Amino acid sequence: MKSVSISGSLRTNVGKKDAKIQRKQGLIPCVMYGGGEQKSILVEEKALDKLFNSPEVRYVELTIEDKTYDAIVQEAQFHPVTGRFLHVDFLEVMDDKPIVIEIPMLLEGNSPGVLQGGRLSKKVRKIKVKGLLKHVPECIKVDISGLNISDSVEVSEIKVDDIEILEDPSKVLVSVLTARTVEISEEETEEGEEGAEEGEETEEKTEN
Repeated sequence: MKSVSISGSLRTNVGKKDAKIQRKQGLIPCVMYGGGEQKSILVEEKALDKLFNSPEVRYVELTIEDKTYDAIVQEAQFHPVTGRFLHVDFLEVMDDKPIVIEIPMLLEGNSPGVLQGGRLSKKVRKIKVKGLLKHVPECIKVDISGLNISDSVEVSEIKVDDIEILEDPSKVLVSVLTARTVEISEEETEEGEEGAEEGEETEEKTEN
């Protein structure tokens, strides 16, 4: 798994007023827990931008007071208007404790169904898994070279060594739709939109 290295400093003032001042200075209040003692820290907003804008990165090498910890992002809070960081929770990763994390799904091969005119429908982008950090792959590869029209791949068909997949076994990951199925789906969407517009027009006339 790919990682990114960022540094944090211990946060001594933890009040709401202090947090506002710190954010104006480009420092985001964070917390790291899961190992020993919980640590309240400050991390530069630029470093968090780099972390969140790197989709291939799965964990963080977080340095605090000259000591480096392996961690993953557990939760992030953003301002509802500006979208800027408000707070980030990091979970310290231990060598002997499994973690729960979502990793990307990567499609491999060429589908015969697509070559015959079908349409590839990717149902998910990430798959939730559980396992030790050292066993978690960068992505889960799904072979679509055997998919004909109307075929699909479900979670139950995916096997990854030393990793537990935390998804419904019957969940469809990817499928190949017929051209007719795609047309019907698009027609139903258009009809639904037209019906909504007609309903709005009726309401306007009633109000007038």
